[in-house]
Amino acid sequence: MITKVLLIEDDIVLRDNTAELLELLNYVVVTASNGKEGVKTAILNTPDIIICDIMMPEMDGYKVLEQLSTNNKTSHIPFIFLSAKTEHQDIRKGMNMGADDYITKPFTEDELVSAIKSRLAKVAILKEQGGLNKAEVETEELRSLNDLKNYFDNNGTELSFEKNEIIYNEGDHSNQIYLISRGAVKCHKLDEHGKELTTALYKEDDLFGYTSFTHTITHKETATAIEKTQVMGISIIQLTKILNDNHKVAIALIDLLTDDLSNVKEQLLEMAYSSVNKKTANTIIQFAEKINRKPDDPIKISRNDLASVAGVATETFIRTLTNFKNKGLIKSEGRNIVVLDLKRLKLIT
Repeated sequence: MITKVLLIEDDIVLRDNTAELLELLNYVVVTASNGKEGVKTAILNTPDIIICDIMMPEMDGYKVLEQLSTNNKTSHIPFIFLSAKTEHQDIRKGMNMGADDYITKPFTEDELVSAIKSRLAKVAILKEQGGLNKAEVETEELRSLNDLKNYFDNNGTELSFEKNEIIYNEGDHSNQIYLISRGAVKCHKLDEHGKELTTALYKEDDLFGYTSFTHTITHKETATAIEKTQVMGISIIQLTKILNDNHKVAIALIDLLTDDLSNVKEQLLEMAYSSVNKKTANTIIQFAEKINRKPDDPIKISRNDLASVAGVATETFIRTLTNFKNKGLIKSEGRNIVVLDLKRLKLIT
């Protein structure tokens, strides 16, 4: 079967070299030198897959995707971004708009071919299952939260973030739900005085980003990677389909939301009424049990982050840590904290 590829790229050398490479691999290649020309070429030729640069004259790649996604003739065509822009906010923007994949320049032949083959294979499978377009999701029966997480692993979009890198900002549209494959994430807000308050902590195998399970409303907080982190994301469209078809999963997510609300209430009560010693101890325990694989692993997080979770001034928090060190409850390894006596920490009032 002949596969037709539309390559939209303004760099003439890269465009010609990539087209030649694909033709040698027996793909039929149609090219366009800018976004405006690319939209016309896609509608006229109906390719099997589109590879499109982001930064181009006339019309950028985001606008190309937007126009082709709203055209019935082209909305089903797999769309891959090709760009030198490796910043995650640019990648996230494209994926949230509905792109199927992205390749960063410079790329290898294997990376290019692998992306094309995997996206074409997915389309072929969907067609065999009933001609679904890429906005639709066909799922086998999911019975539990664990089944849903397996679905994320198998079908989600993989994104990686460096330590302290923002995953999404407060006010961004919540187009995706995330599962942490590796690492840890904090959600936080700024109060009216500009002080940061950490509202939630998430570790490996936790879901986050669910401002709504069915609507793309804006995020109420910012999410940041505490350490090098990898997440799998699925769109709200996919999740809505899953919840409609799998009521047991919907109930499990309601339970998850209920637990989150209870935890937030406990945190607020503790911040309002607990002593500084207890707030500090509970924060250390929370990080040790929530983020570390083992409670006695070093807590690799800044003092400012720890203080924002505890809801106390950084200076006060540091003084309390010094007191805990003197009592043999914790010790320092460079900038990291190591718990020496978890049982005694839990008894602090």
